[in-house]
Amino acid sequence: MASGKLTTHVLDTSLGRPAGGLHVDLVRIEGADRSLIKSVATNDDGRIDSPLLDGDDMVRGTYELVFHVGHYLKIRNVDLTDPPFLDAVPIRFGLSDPDSHYHIPLLVSPYGYSTYRGS
Repeated sequence: MASGKLTTHVLDTSLGRPAGGLHVDLVRIEGADRSLIKSVATNDDGRIDSPLLDGDDMVRGTYELVFHVGHYLKIRNVDLTDPPFLDAVPIRFGLSDPDSHYHIPLLVSPYGYSTYRGS
């Protein structure tokens, strides 16, 4: 059994606080095929309450986290362009070691974002 896990959190840098209520999709990519694994929303701390993947679900491959930033900003009544500059923000990554912890944070504002492999 693999001992790794996949986690994420989102910080709203325009407000300087966690992005609670932001919807996130986890997708597995295999060639041209995309399989939705899970759809979740961040809690008040900008985190998901349990790992997106862990144990035997940690399978080597290519994945994508899709952060629904446009919807999050709209429900926060942020003044946005139509369409919004950022809507769905995809972060594609490779999971090569099922025994490792993959933490993928997103720092977001209405007009920019950044990510990195966290710990």
